[in-house]
Amino acid sequence: MEPRRLMTSWPSPWRRLLGLRLAGAGLLAATGAIHLDLYLTGYRSIPTLGWLFLLQVITAFGLAAVVLASGSRLIAAAGAGFALATLGGYLLSVWAGLFGFTEIRTTAGTVAGVIEVAAFAALAAFAAAPATRGRPAGVAPPAGRLPARLLGGLQAGVPGAGRAVAGLSVAALVVFGISVARAGSPAPAPAGGSLTTVLKTAKTGGVTVLTNADGLTLYWFVPDTATRSACYGTCAGYWPPVTGTPSAGPGVTGTLGTIKRSDGTTQVTYDGHPLYTYVGDTAPGQAFGNGLDLNGGFWHEVTVPG
Repeated sequence: MEPRRLMTSWPSPWRRLLGLRLAGAGLLAATGAIHLDLYLTGYRSIPTLGWLFLLQVITAFGLAAVVLASGSRLIAAAGAGFALATLGGYLLSVWAGLFGFTEIRTTAGTVAGVIEVAAFAALAAFAAAPATRGRPAGVAPPAGRLPARLLGGLQAGVPGAGRAVAGLSVAALVVFGISVARAGSPAPAPAGGSLTTVLKTAKTGGVTVLTNADGLTLYWFVPDTATRSACYGTCAGYWPPVTGTPSAGPGVTGTLGTIKRSDGTTQVTYDGHPLYTYVGDTAPGQAFGNGLDLNGGFWHEVTVPG
């Protein structure tokens, strides 16, 4: 019974701070786990963004571990800023694009954004809340170097911090909600087959592959059949279907055809495989989508004999 009496004797503010600390660290680790999964299942192939995702994962787990182990308010404040910065990067990629990549709405992105707002709220509230034991109210923090003054200020509590954190969290959620609503999959390609799509070949990594007229590598999706595409919605945002009436350029020796997608567009096929590009490829000669297990199956570059 003694441990129970000790537990119930803990002051309520202490339990609240412990809850904020545990919640903040856990939420920060959760957003790191989501970004790790996204990195391993496709984002690692996107130039620049792949390394940024890996850096986000390492930083999120590192900050979460330090907050959990030390309870440092300065680290908690850094974690709160990091969560908000991660959310800002997502919003920037939705609104204006980031390093040539424009994000679309996905379940993982939406969940990660909500968790990042929650992590900011918990960590910021923990960092700014007054300590349960320490300097009496109204006593100024000690003079000295900047880190000491910052720590002393945090220990004493930041006046109006609760309202400020709540206001920023609500504002972040509103902006995030607007951004998610604005995102979504790219507009479908024009229906019908009047637009001629020229297919070409190019050498990529010593292999001859099929490309579109702009020289971007074309891919086929394992779950597809010769008459049906399995890539719609979010999948089609990352792997835009090649549409129109196909025309064979020099070196294209396979059988060209078309299928009708459920949205009414005409998708080009090659040797019975519906064709796609990949948003991670931004220039000719790239094949970052080759071999990815993403959006329900494996993706392969379309190779051409010769």
